Amino acid sequence: MDPLTWPQILLRVLFQFSPVWIALFVTFTLSIVYKRRLGLYGKLFDSTIGMVGFFLVMFWVYTALFVGLFDMIATHDPLSQLSGMKNKLPGTPVRGADAAECAASCWYLLGGDNLARDVFSRMVHGSVIVIVIAPFATLFAFMVGITLGLPAGYFGRRLDTVLSFFANLILAFPVILLFYLLVTPEIVATGIPNYMAMVLFVFPIVFVAVLLNSRYYTRPKLRNPLLAVVLVVMVWFYLSGISAPGTVINVLPSFLDLFNINSGILVVFVSVVFVNSPTVFRIVRGLALDIQTRDYVAAAQTRGEGPWYIMLWEILPNARGPLIVDFCLRIGYTTILLGTLGFFGLGLPPESPDWGTTINDGRKLLAIYAHPALVPAFSLLSLVLGLNLLADGLREESLRD
Repeated sequence: MDPLTWPQILLRVLFQFSPVWIALFVTFTLSIVYKRRLGLYGKLFDSTIGMVGFFLVMFWVYTALFVGLFDMIATHDPLSQLSGMKNKLPGTPVRGADAAECAASCWYLLGGDNLARDVFSRMVHGSVIVIVIAPFATLFAFMVGITLGLPAGYFGRRLDTVLSFFANLILAFPVILLFYLLVTPEIVATGIPNYMAMVLFVFPIVFVAVLLNSRYYTRPKLRNPLLAVVLVVMVWFYLSGISAPGTVINVLPSFLDLFNINSGILVVFVSVVFVNSPTVFRIVRGLALDIQTRDYVAAAQTRGEGPWYIMLWEILPNARGPLIVDFCLRIGYTTILLGTLGFFGLGLPPESPDWGTTINDGRKLLAIYAHPALVPAFSLLSLVLGLNLLADGLREESLRD
């Protein structure tokens, strides 16, 4: 068979993303129709910048969803190596493909890498790793930062001094150096990341428990069963997250373990949470110091509301604008950090299709074969750009709110 021309490559790539285009069309149509009922999210569609950013972000979210859950879009296994496809140019047909009965899998649409793997398939599978780790790691960092930042800003005094000291101590280290130390094999072998996971993964449980208790404190008949059910489920997930056979922490039998997180992913995840939490802490602390002087906080204190109710149901909702914007930006920073770790070969397995590892593999022959490195680089660029534009759109609309 003849190699595909660039127009043919473009058409076939666009066709492979058909489920994503359909999902985006449905999402945008419903969002625009009902935007006046959707609060800040609906107002996002009044901002051109916000819509462009949302489009780019949701493109990769839907790509990861269809690849990870339904095994769609990708044309080949991201780890499979086909004979004769090493460093082949985009549109090169697979050796032995039948021209009469040919589908997208008959070509390497975006070429092959230095190990004869399909660049296109590795690109879309790499999105799964980024979309799974970056938002959830950022969410956990926010749980830690909010849980510690609110009481530090609200109560102040010694609690604020101690927590701020430890936050500044972590922030004093260069981020890349701190990442490097946390994901090196020698540190991993000591079990330190696993023990860090034990501590950091507790914060979502504490946050949700205090949130529900403060909200339904005067309604014990509803609060007690609700807290019991939520805490049992969250503790089960917590134990499943930290427990893994062959590691220093193995506390659940296999039939109760809901999932086993890959050790490399767990190390990267914990490292991201640990590095981002102090920054979130300082942001939340500053917002709490400012908002606690407002009249509605004084009114809640006059009504006799408890301090945690005031922090979580008066201060936190009124700090949502800056926090949502920072959340989007921080996912972008985390995406870059994941790419940096993969580029240096830290944390994730060397055969991982994550974009940083793929860029590192492709850079070795960049002057001769640019496509293995440029494809994941542009993917990383587009996702981070989308997150930054989305944050700008949310900031613009939150200021109008």
